[in-house]
Amino acid sequence: MLKNKAKIILVLFLLAGNSCTKNTEPFNEFSHYWPDNINRTWLGPDFWANRLQDWEINDGRIYCLVSDRNRNVNLLTCRLSENNGDFSVSVTTGLVNPESEPSDNNWIGMRIGAKGEFDDYRDDAIYGKGLNLGVTTKGDLFISEPNVKHNGNVQVLKPHLEKGIILKVTGKQNENSYDLVLEAFSQETGESLARIEKDGLSPDDLRGSLALVSNFPEAEKTRKVSSCWFDNWSITGEKIKCFPERRFGPILFSQYTLTDGILKMTAQMPPVCNKDGEKVVLEIEKQDGSWKPVGEAIIDKFSRTATFRVESWHQTSDIPYRLSYKLFTENNKLEGFSREGIIRKEPNEKNEIVVAVFTGNNDLGFPNKDLVQAIKYHDPDLLFFSGDQIYESVAGFGVQRSPIDKAMLDYLRKWYLYGWAYGDLLRDRPAVSIPDDHDVYHGNIWGAEGKATPPGLSGSTAQDMGGYKMPHEWVKMVERTQTSHLPDPFDPTPVKQGIGVYYTELQYAGISFAIIEDRKFKSAPGPLLPEARIDNGWAQNRNWNAATQGDVPGAVLLGQRQLDFLDQWAQDWSGQTWMKVVLSQTIFANVTTLPRSEHHDRNVPKLRILIEGEYPPDDRPVQDMDSDGWPQTGRNNAIKAMRKGFALHIAGDQHLGSTIQYGVDQWHDGGFALCVPAISNIWPRRWFPAEPGKNPKPGAPKYTGDFSDGFDNKITVYAVSNPVFTGKKPSNLYDRATGYGIVRFNKDTRDITIECWPRFVDPSKPDAKQYNGWPVKINQLDNFGKEAVAYLPEIVVEGITNPVIQVIDETNKDIVYTLRINGNRFRHKVFREGKYTIKVSDPDKGLEKVLKEVASVSKDSDEQIIVKF
Repeated sequence: MLKNKAKIILVLFLLAGNSCTKNTEPFNEFSHYWPDNINRTWLGPDFWANRLQDWEINDGRIYCLVSDRNRNVNLLTCRLSENNGDFSVSVTTGLVNPESEPSDNNWIGMRIGAKGEFDDYRDDAIYGKGLNLGVTTKGDLFISEPNVKHNGNVQVLKPHLEKGIILKVTGKQNENSYDLVLEAFSQETGESLARIEKDGLSPDDLRGSLALVSNFPEAEKTRKVSSCWFDNWSITGEKIKCFPERRFGPILFSQYTLTDGILKMTAQMPPVCNKDGEKVVLEIEKQDGSWKPVGEAIIDKFSRTATFRVESWHQTSDIPYRLSYKLFTENNKLEGFSREGIIRKEPNEKNEIVVAVFTGNNDLGFPNKDLVQAIKYHDPDLLFFSGDQIYESVAGFGVQRSPIDKAMLDYLRKWYLYGWAYGDLLRDRPAVSIPDDHDVYHGNIWGAEGKATPPGLSGSTAQDMGGYKMPHEWVKMVERTQTSHLPDPFDPTPVKQGIGVYYTELQYAGISFAIIEDRKFKSAPGPLLPEARIDNGWAQNRNWNAATQGDVPGAVLLGQRQLDFLDQWAQDWSGQTWMKVVLSQTIFANVTTLPRSEHHDRNVPKLRILIEGEYPPDDRPVQDMDSDGWPQTGRNNAIKAMRKGFALHIAGDQHLGSTIQYGVDQWHDGGFALCVPAISNIWPRRWFPAEPGKNPKPGAPKYTGDFSDGFDNKITVYAVSNPVFTGKKPSNLYDRATGYGIVRFNKDTRDITIECWPRFVDPSKPDAKQYNGWPVKINQLDNFGKEAVAYLPEIVVEGITNPVIQVIDETNKDIVYTLRINGNRFRHKVFREGKYTIKVSDPDKGLEKVLKEVASVSKDSDEQIIVKF
């Protein structure tokens, strides 16, 4: 009954506050009452809570569950606009424990006109700063600063804070400024209890988002105790502008892949409750405009995901889809919500397939409107997010690792920013996302087949011993959010602790992508290299050298399971595959230098950003075991497996864009690799070796050419996006060589164009330039660059177009390589003289012919073998 009474009084106040306005047009307004009889963490699609785990709906009110700094709930759908005119904001609020630690600096109330750095409502909701106003826990009203005293308020207001008060702020325009009145009313009687004013505010200060705030910086004894509650939030006035399209949820975003006629899609949901719907429904639009259900999925209780698997998907056009869900709303009933998108037709007819590649999604620059707009211009066929989709620091407030239920919500809040930024890209094209170290709250991770880190250790000490620091259920939750939409795993057998695997093949538009996990199986350096005294992957023993002492027996990179997968994958060219690509977290080299004096510095210091043309005098390649330059034998085995399928390697993580070619026994004998720059680079790196590279291209920078990295791995560097001073603001975003990669695969020529774009460049402009050295153009055959010792007779095939040819060394029965050739004739190089078996096939039609004991010939030989089908 009291709640209804407050509702009536509030409406009267709002109408009275705007009775003198001259504008006869209807106001933009918002009024919200949270639903009764439910208990739910997520507050609803109109709101963003900081932090997610610190708020809940409980029987018609929202409660802040902690007494801590700057906990806030931001309204997404209405804000103070640039319009002229008056406004009024009102909310009912009260303290949960009014006698607990009263303070001049602990307060509840509102924040108005909040703005972030990047002119977007989503950034405002995370990092917006504005004008605070409310009441302290001692009962003192304030505007702007809570330590300004207003005589008489304390004695009047404090007794009402438990039962609840109505806080109402009214802003009246006075020519070029605003006058504010903050007033407190009794929730029970509606009588005015206290009032303060502040005149002469700039209109710029009253433009931005609106939020409810619980700020308890001085509550050390009650930090984990609920602070306050809010109800009946109402906003109206000429200055208010509403954007209902900005609602976020309950279907937050989705990701999908399409391979071999199987559609897999994951809908990401918020933490809903038992009164909300249990299932999400996937529907596709029929030709007559009606909707046909094709699947339904139960929401996972930890990851809050709903994953669909639809077989026999052989559509010949783009198919509109929608995801539907029923949510218990403020109307105290289930209401339907949906999110729509497009399942693109598989672009088999396109001559050029475009892949966009990302890494290092820190939130400086969030929500990355510039990046999203650039990617829309490129219009890629596939998105690849190679890892670090979140960082521990994303969205502020640090990281919460326990208890596990709160830690899951902590991760989800950060993960939701990924979908909030890229949701429009994800809704209408396939995407691959794979977690890296920061996604699982590690600075670095050596998964050691999924074991737990040793008990009693923390920080880098725990990391260096291998395994996962977070509980296994938490790790599985992370992987479900990021990888459950990927094609089914090649071998689903879990690793230690029951943690799943996701390494698999994605076949799309004639390109076969091997998605591998180069962290999960990797050995940790700490137990294997005790003499090195490893700290965070860096040897602290300056008399120890990883190049000569680090490649020890038992050190694993991909593990035998994934090597077996790559071996089978490189041989399989079915499904009209004409190109192969490996996708992983990071590249198999350490393309980083530091000054000689800092080679063993685990912190990789934040070096001064250089100006264009400046070159440090004494940089040397480093030995960072977080890179996949270590262990060397595991690295070489991976490269050998990939080059048997002439595969390009695409990855990220290293905070420095590069295009290199791997070498195992000699320079150039492996494939090419693209490491993309970070979206937002919190830890910039560089490649400025003091000694110039050998055999660079004419006119190329001295940091290109043939090198050995810090682990003595052979690499040929073609381009690097070294950070340089740009003069653009903010410098922490633009001076750290941020950006993304674009890879273009040409079906007719089998050429590959590798691009690396700065974040600050608009690619749609005619004068748009990539980072220095790009684009790098190669051919598919360059991905097995090993020099020939001999050749096989030219194979000429009749009756099959673009057959698959496999070469087997009869001396050791090893498969040398497998390739779908471009055309009907091909001259194969081999790496020793002798006899070979050649298999010529069309795997999709079940056709194969085997030629045995084919002797190698010289380069000048014109011998041919004609194979007829």
